[in-house]
Amino acid sequence: MLAIVVENVPPRLRGRLAIWLLEVRAGVYVGNVSRRIREMLWDTVIKGAGAGNAVMAWSTNTESGFDFLTWGPNRREPVEMDGIKLVSFLPEAGPGQGDGFGGL
Repeated sequence: MLAIVVENVPPRLRGRLAIWLLEVRAGVYVGNVSRRIREMLWDTVIKGAGAGNAVMAWSTNTESGFDFLTWGPNRREPVEMDGIKLVSFLPEAGPGQGDGFGGL
């Protein structure tokens, strides 16, 4: 099982993802593809996301049963603790504090 969620990406990328996966909600794509196709799709996301952001999660043989990758600016940042991937939230940017993404 594979899921890709995109935000603020160009329509061209959304169309490319819809060729391989089913868009079940706006920007949410799911499917069951091989590792090779998953890696090709992620490369397509990275090259086509522009100023947007994306996350890809897939089933795998890990303690949690899945793994994920992220791309682009977002308050959620993956961190690994004791071999398990978790998500850390960055603080919101206040007035005069920049974008809150540490220059990303």
